[in-house]
Amino acid sequence: MAWLTTQMLEGEFVCLEPMAQSHVADLQQAVADGENWKLWYAMVPTVEEMPAYVQEALASKAQGAVPYVVRCKMTGKIVGTSRYYMVDEASRRALIGYTWYAESVRRTAINTEAKFLLLSNLFEKHKAIAAEFRTHFFNHTSRKAIERLGAKMDGILRQHMILKDGSVRDTVVYSIIACEWPTVRRHLMSKLGRD
Repeated sequence: MAWLTTQMLEGEFVCLEPMAQSHVADLQQAVADGENWKLWYAMVPTVEEMPAYVQEALASKAQGAVPYVVRCKMTGKIVGTSRYYMVDEASRRALIGYTWYAESVRRTAINTEAKFLLLSNLFEKHKAIAAEFRTHFFNHTSRKAIERLGAKMDGILRQHMILKDGSVRDTVVYSIIACEWPTVRRHLMSKLGRD
């Protein structure tokens, strides 16, 4: 049995549902809102790429990944995705990423609560020792969002990966470790108005 189990994670604002092939059309609608695939430093699929994106996400489950769609509870619409990936059961750590949202829900409580649910599940249910986040050096919006969660920068992997446009990405690595989780948890609860 996999260390990270696949289950729905539900909060006040969002519901994280295990991704399925049936989500493709809803995700195409979500990604069309804002056209964030045009950001050269972001790895967001286009509308046309969505079927392959979902197929790849589902295939990654064989390596322990757990991909989710993010549903806004107020509207009932799917507004983005996030997932656990590069899951290391032996060391009880995982990366959280492949996160993108429809433009209409950016800078709302959606991302904060989605990350709160993912982190709570990782640290409290699965007793992880660390959660890791990675983003493009030039993705300042993503970097600020990760830092606002309470993650600390571990370093920069220089010339880390070649992107589909041929550019080479320097990857900024952040983490939250288990001993920091109680403080980060309180910080996120406060941001969500539950302190």
